[in-house]
Formats: sequence, C-alpha cells, structure tokens
Amino acid sequence: MPYFDAASAAPLHPVARQALLAALDEGWADPARLYREGRRARLLLDAAREAAAEAVGCRPDELVFTPSGTRAVHSGVSGALAGRRRVGRRLVVSAVEHSSVLHAGEAHAAADGELVEVPVGRTGAVDPAVFAAALGEGTALACLQTANHEVGTEQPVAEVAAACRAAGVPLLVDAAQSLGRGPVPEGWSLLAASAHKWGGPAGVGLLAVRKGVRFAPQGPSDERESGRSPGFENLPAIVAAAASLRAVRAGAAAEGARLRALVDRIRSRVPELVPDVEVVGDPVRRLPHLVTFSCLYVDGETLLSALDREGFSVSSGSSCTSSTLTPSHVLRAMGVLSEGNVRISLPDGTEEADVDRFLAVLPGVVAAARDRLGAAPAPAAAPVDEVVVDALGKRCPLPVIELAKVIGTVRVGGTVVVLADDAAARLDIPAWCEMRGQEYVGEAPPHTYTVRRTA
Repeated sequence: MPYFDAASAAPLHPVARQALLAALDEGWADPARLYREGRRARLLLDAAREAAAEAVGCRPDELVFTPSGTRAVHSGVSGALAGRRRVGRRLVVSAVEHSSVLHAGEAHAAADGELVEVPVGRTGAVDPAVFAAALGEGTALACLQTANHEVGTEQPVAEVAAACRAAGVPLLVDAAQSLGRGPVPEGWSLLAASAHKWGGPAGVGLLAVRKGVRFAPQGPSDERESGRSPGFENLPAIVAAAASLRAVRAGAAAEGARLRALVDRIRSRVPELVPDVEVVGDPVRRLPHLVTFSCLYVDGETLLSALDREGFSVSSGSSCTSSTLTPSHVLRAMGVLSEGNVRISLPDGTEEADVDRFLAVLPGVVAAARDRLGAAPAPAAAPVDEVVVDALGKRCPLPVIELAKVIGTVRVGGTVVVLADDAAARLDIPAWCEMRGQEYVGEAPPHTYTVRRTA
C-alpha cells in the first residue's frame, strides 16, 4: 500500500531501526553515572549529539534533545522570550507557521505579550521586506519555518535572518520539514526539529540555541540537557534519531532529485487529468517530495477515504478532515481553495509505478465524489440580473457547488448572492472566483457573499 504522507511521519529508516535495537542493549543505563554502564551510555549520548550538531551546523554544546519537536519549539519560544524580556514583549511569526509555533504565540499573547503574524502571498512565502518591517521596537523574537509543512513552499530564511540580524532580533527557525532534505539556511539563532519527520523514531526533538543568544529556560528544570529539557533521556531513541539523520542527509541530494522528478510529474499531470484543480504552493522554491492540490466541488474527507480504499495513504488541509471543521490556517493565509485538498508527500524510496497508479486512479475518484455531491451546472435559461443561493446550514463545498451551478444563469455583469454560514465559505468562494475568472465583490453581514459574473 503506497504511503504518501511522509510530511506527517516518515517511515522508520533502516539505519534508525538498527541503531535503536543496538542502543536498547548498550544504552539503557543512566548517562549521568560514573560506573561502566553509565559511561557507555554517556559515550552514546555524546556521539549522538555530535552527529546531530554536525547536521544542524552548530556546536554540540549548543544542542539539546527534547521529547518532541513540539516541545523543542515551545521551549525555544518561551526561553528566548524570557531571556529577552527586558527588550520587549513582541513576537513576530509568519501566518503559515506550524501550529506548535502559533500555539506558543497564543500563549504569549494570553500572558499580555504581543503577537504579530506576517502575511504570505498566494504561494505561501513571506516577503522579506514585509517581515523586516514587522520587526519593530520591542521585538524579542522572530520565528520562521524553513519550508511549509502543508504546501512545501520554502521560505526566504536567509533574507529574513539578515533582516533580523540588522534589527538585533534572534530568529527561531522551525526546520522540521527540511532538516533531512537539504542544507540548513544560514543566519538562525535558534533551531528546532523533529526526528519522526526524517525517519527517526517518534518522541525525539532537538533544539539548538546559538551561543550569545539570551535564553532563560521556563518551568522546572534539572541537570539533564543543560537544564533545557528535564527528565531522563530516551537514549535509544536519541541514538536512532541521530544515526538516521546522518544517513538521510548523506543521500538527500540524489534522492531529492529523484523525488522532485516524481513530484513534477504529479504537478503537471493532475491538472491535465482532473478538471477544476489548483496546484498550490511555490512551483520552484519548494521541498522536493511534497505537492498539494485542491479540487473544486468535492470535500477532502471524501477524497481521502476514497483514495484510502484504493490503497493510497494521503493527507489534507481541508476543513472536513480536521476535528475543528475549520479551514487550514495555511490555506486560509494563502487565500487558496481549502476544500478537496490533497497533500502528497513521498517518502524516500517511492516507486515510479506507485505514482503512475495514483495518477491513474485519481480522476475516477474525484469524478465519483463530485457525482455524489451533484456538482453539475443548472440547465440553460434566459439570463437574469441576480440569483440568490441559500446555502445556510450547508458545509463546504456545497455552497461553492451551488454557486457554480447557477453562475451561468446570470448575465455577464450580473451577480450571484450566496448565503453561507460555514466558515470555509469565506475562503473558498473568493478562491473559486480566482480559479474561474469571476469577480468576488465581497462579504456583507450576516454570511452574505456576492460574486459578479465576468466570464
């Protein structure tokens, strides 16, 4: 069964499995003890730290291991903010950061801090000049991911880092999606990552803090991991994480080129095979293994379930696949369609035949899902000036489907007024207009969206 969700969790790398089993036998003792077993465990921990530090590009004593990538982010944000509290209480982040960064920002704002979200363009990247302008007086910390976890767009980290350096603001970089894929951008002050993203075991994160960065760990601490990550280290998992990181980075260039060719095939073929599809994210500055596309007139949950029945494990940023039933914050910030959203992230070793079979299966899956929702245009009739669509109480994509059905019944220059109280409509109706060349007039309370027919 092809697994196409490496961005959520990569399959355990063979090197990680071997290192984990070996470390279970050799690294079970307390590395803080001076007896033989403790010294042996300490040697394993030190070697793992050196390997991870080499991959990150920092000194071993600047890097600590944490129980997860999320914990690394939370510790990095809270520690840097506390260390620079005399400078100010302003935290600057991009609007498409991982939820761990945004949750840390929300906690900071709830504690009377200031949270500033920098917008992104339609490809999902920040404008370095706009980010630099947000680094106002009192900025204690800035955060920017290396590459987006939902659409794969690489961020201009080096340019933003230069702006942060000029403003005297440390930059925390979330490198979870990219650390196993290629070079680490220059200029960061703090860096966080998560082992299960590169094929290491789950439950291991890393946090690197450059010397000279003011940092005050928050919460109870002990002597472990320089006081920055309390508790007994999961040494076998740490050893496996470091070993697999070294292994995947050694082959990243060759495997990345191979996966990029497969992703390029998906990016080009999906719009040819399936009508009314938008491939989102930057077409050039992107991760080599990840592609996201959105299909009009279908919900993500239906698509994912149908693809699962066909043997493909994929994910989505669609509101219909989340527990909150709200659109993905990434897709919302980009202003692109959220419904019918499919994210493909290929693990290392993906076969070309699996991609070809996915492309063969996808058109029928989408067509069947659209048929079930009745996504067909209304019969031709004499054009009118205005049509009102009452989609109150209906979940997206139904409001968009109803809009698409009737747009041809109004004259060019006429309007369709859509009444829709689903939160996703605020994103999906403008995105539909962008895709179909129609004019989005705007939103009026309560829950009223107006579209003018221009084509």
